[in-house]
Amino acid sequence: MQATVHTFDEQTRSGSVLLDDGRERPFDAEVFGQSALRHLRSGQRVSIEAAGEVVTRLRVVGIGPGERID
Repeated sequence: MQATVHTFDEQTRSGSVLLDDGRERPFDAEVFGQSALRHLRSGQRVSIEAAGEVVTRLRVVGIGPGERID
């Protein structure tokens, strides 16, 4: 699922994304830590996986093991 970074706090390494329908979903430092990313900026497009309203995976397509930019 695609989303846009809404907020990101460099100190806590947590933030939130906006789904394409406008719903906001938070992510915690653990999810960010598993992403292999070092920083996010507001407005950046990301791919996420979620269980209900909880973001469980955050990534940028093309970054990380096995990821390709198509």
